[in-house]
Amino acid sequence: MSEKILVPVLGESITEATVTKWLKKKGDNVVADEAVVELETDKVNLEVPAPASGVISEINSKDGDTVEVGTVLGMISEGGALKEEKEAEPVKGNVEKNNVINLEIEKKKDTKKTQEPLLLDEEPLVLTDEVEETKPIKQNKT
Repeated sequence: MSEKILVPVLGESITEATVTKWLKKKGDNVVADEAVVELETDKVNLEVPAPASGVISEINSKDGDTVEVGTVLGMISEGGALKEEKEAEPVKGNVEKNNVINLEIEKKKDTKKTQEPLLLDEEPLVLTDEVEETKPIKQNKT
């Protein structure tokens, strides 16, 4: 199984970044959450972590390339074996030109899996300023 290394959402108004430097090269072993590539924008610099442990099997962008949010930067093969180009599985999902995944389509697919809202059979409790006066209970001294 392979995991995609994607350009993460960089901010509300940021849509692209520049690949500053690959910290790992093709064939290197990586551990999940280990930084594999550095990205730079006009507002933020960040390191993209490995989504899973394995071996870097593919690098799709070079240092200095401009990439959009959702772009597949590379692939990590789990299991430790580097796949040959001929044996590589095609990328699953909605991939557009230039290895860019349409995140909006992926989000719409996820929303269909949500649970139905919880319905209560009782009337909701409504708080008011009303206070009920009660008489104190007399205690018998024996």
